[in-house]
Amino acid sequence: MSAAMDHSALENFVDRHRRLFVLTGAGCSTNSGIPDYRDSEGKWKRMQPVTHQAFMGDEATRRRYWARSLIGWRRFGRAVPNDAHHALARLEAQGGCELLVTQNVDRLHQRAGSQQVIDLHGRLDQVRCMGCGLKARREAFQRELESLNADWLAIDAADAPDGDADLEAADFAAFMVPACSSCGGVMKPDVVFFGANVARDVIATAQAHLERADAMLVVGSSLMVYSGFRFAQMAARQGMPIAAINLGRTRADDLLTLKVEDRCEAALSFLL
Repeated sequence: MSAAMDHSALENFVDRHRRLFVLTGAGCSTNSGIPDYRDSEGKWKRMQPVTHQAFMGDEATRRRYWARSLIGWRRFGRAVPNDAHHALARLEAQGGCELLVTQNVDRLHQRAGSQQVIDLHGRLDQVRCMGCGLKARREAFQRELESLNADWLAIDAADAPDGDADLEAADFAAFMVPACSSCGGVMKPDVVFFGANVARDVIATAQAHLERADAMLVVGSSLMVYSGFRFAQMAARQGMPIAAINLGRTRADDLLTLKVEDRCEAALSFLL
């Protein structure tokens, strides 16, 4: 099937289903300059991200994480929505979206104008104390990191997914990480790291919306992470049609009604 025919089939799918449950992944944000994790076969492109257990259990891991994040945030924090985000915001404005669940932590859907959004894995523009629960803006925490580690500001490195940067050869031993200003506890990005679970109430809210939807649309996700794949399983059990836009295989290929192998912004351009 040609790209034009794929896009036509997708447009027909969206037109036929007026209460779409939309699930997005990293492929939705790559055109905003944010790298993704996996290749077209769904395999890791680089070393797996830090786990929750390693971050919480090891000070050296936390220094390494925040040093890389200090460099990576400078570009990540300036990323802007692309046409895929704007197209999905338009879909919602037209009344065609029951809910948008994103596995991304970049908040670009909200910045594009989407309002009914669940950040399945949290949000990177916020940090949270793991002791007292205090929350702070990531920009403010960035200024603290820069103040304590001024000698790192001249360093540049290639972008990695989710505000990270590739600094493999650096010595992180002297890097200083601010503690919580309230209780002295460990500050962590307000995101769900690998090895941790999405909160049950978040899953339950999304599932309630899925049950009201008439179809599911996957945008830019291989669904290799179970937290996203579970919704495709739920939709399939309900007999719900599922369409996916993704470059390469997905974990749900055998559940799909329609698959479009193209860039997200190109496949959704009919909405703009």
